[in-house]
Amino acid sequence: MPYRAPLDDYNFLFDHVIGLDKVRQTDRFEDASDDLTRAILTEAGKLCEEVMAPLQRAGDMTPSYLENGVVRTADGYADGFKAIAEGGWIGMSANPEFGGMGLPMTVTTAVNEMMSAACLSLQLAPLMSQGQIEALEHHASDAIKDIYLPKLISGEWTGTMNLTEPQAGSDVGALSSKAEENGDGTYRVSGQKIYISWGDNDFASNICHLVLARFPGAPAGTKGISLFLVPKYLPDEDGEAGVANSLKVVSLEHKMGLHGSPTCVMQYDEAKGWLVGPEGGGMAAMFTMMNNARLGVGCQGIGAGEGAYQHALAYALDRKQGRTPVEGGSGTIVDHADVRRMLLSMKADLFASRAIALSCAVAIDMGTATGEAEWKARAAFLTPISKAFGTDVGIEVSNTALQVHGGMGVIEETGAAQYSRDVRVTAIYEGTNGIQAMDLVARKMMDGGEVANGLIDEIEAHAEAARDRFPNMADDVWQACESLREATDWLNSETDLNQRFAGAVPYLRAFARILGGHMHLAAALADSKGGKREKLARFYIKRLMPEYVGLLAHAQSGADDLYAITVEELAS
Repeated sequence: MPYRAPLDDYNFLFDHVIGLDKVRQTDRFEDASDDLTRAILTEAGKLCEEVMAPLQRAGDMTPSYLENGVVRTADGYADGFKAIAEGGWIGMSANPEFGGMGLPMTVTTAVNEMMSAACLSLQLAPLMSQGQIEALEHHASDAIKDIYLPKLISGEWTGTMNLTEPQAGSDVGALSSKAEENGDGTYRVSGQKIYISWGDNDFASNICHLVLARFPGAPAGTKGISLFLVPKYLPDEDGEAGVANSLKVVSLEHKMGLHGSPTCVMQYDEAKGWLVGPEGGGMAAMFTMMNNARLGVGCQGIGAGEGAYQHALAYALDRKQGRTPVEGGSGTIVDHADVRRMLLSMKADLFASRAIALSCAVAIDMGTATGEAEWKARAAFLTPISKAFGTDVGIEVSNTALQVHGGMGVIEETGAAQYSRDVRVTAIYEGTNGIQAMDLVARKMMDGGEVANGLIDEIEAHAEAARDRFPNMADDVWQACESLREATDWLNSETDLNQRFAGAVPYLRAFARILGGHMHLAAALADSKGGKREKLARFYIKRLMPEYVGLLAHAQSGADDLYAITVEELAS
């Protein structure tokens, strides 16, 4: 079915819910007017609908493959990437000094979500380049910036990041790739990396790899890791792709989804590279890229969910099955209460997760524009929530979309199953959702809960202001905040991190649920009386948000009962 970009949702969120006006009032982003952002979203929507969406099935049916050491991409992907690059969509938020648009991350986030809905496999390629661009902007030398940034931003070259090794997954500090000095400011990088998204392609004239490695004698763990830029082809004296470097694609992974996106095993054999950032500063530099990618991956989940929802809605509006229980209804399965429940749940969760992700992007933009620590801390706090909740929602919505299709959902020709297969990995890569939750209750709580409680204060104040118009919904959100505050205080009083970690995932989910209620309440306030957003808010707040009760009980249960059952008992 055709994909339709949900432009009304983005524009409504920009204008009434997430506070993009604050971003526009800063000197840094004063040119990002309402007219400009609407025009950008409209053009991006056309690209997604007309160019990328038709490639969704092609990438799944004719996957990328390795031929004589070169990755051959799916039918139409080269032209699709060319359209993305020529439209300037890769460098939307990049520095104008190097050819970027300098737009707010909030706008880029909305566009990335649309692209993910249209064709997630292809969208991964520009997302990886965007993360590398940001890492180089913050940490690379001027010489590296001058050569690489213009070509990454234009899409002439593409970027990757290389962290994972066979023995070093989430524990990045266990990596063994090594780097040795050449004596001329360059380094010899050797080792094998796995799970490298878009590690090669046949449409860019160069692929630029950011590779984590350690010097001989470097400290164990993450403190001994440095970051290197290792291109497929070494730039010549004119900055163009020259002779081949000592690296290769060993193989491509056979995955359950994202068939159009080549996931490579990369081998580096004394490949020439350049240090990015200081020696031993690899993780700090890479986290710049990873944090960008974590918000992007959250939006991949939301985007895939949006595509799945639209697919399911179209099917429900067409499929006739059983006697309709609604007088004067459509005569299709959309009239049945359970199908309506599923569709409303999907739509309400997509709105909530989208609003949370865009709020995170606003905080990033405000931190960039003002340099204020409060905004940067808020962005850091919302990042794991945006990533985990966005991807969880994408998985759940895609799974529900299969259920709406009934038996036809598991028939590949309908295209419904692809969304579920494609989106599943988003809860795993760029840091599993469990790690996101652990980060939230540990590192992000090192301030004693200051940021968390600040957000709770804002939600409660907003609920108080909404009582006159929506007393019941406002009271539900306010009461939820009080429960969330108690759980936050419990977490901060618990000094044993493992006790916190045991309930980290339900705590993050509860926080997201309540943030979602806040976003829906804001939407209802901005809507006309009895409007569709008020109705959707009531559904979310009354039916979905109450999930927080059980989640917070779980979050405060500690770890003792998890370990009361022995390993032997688990296996018996």
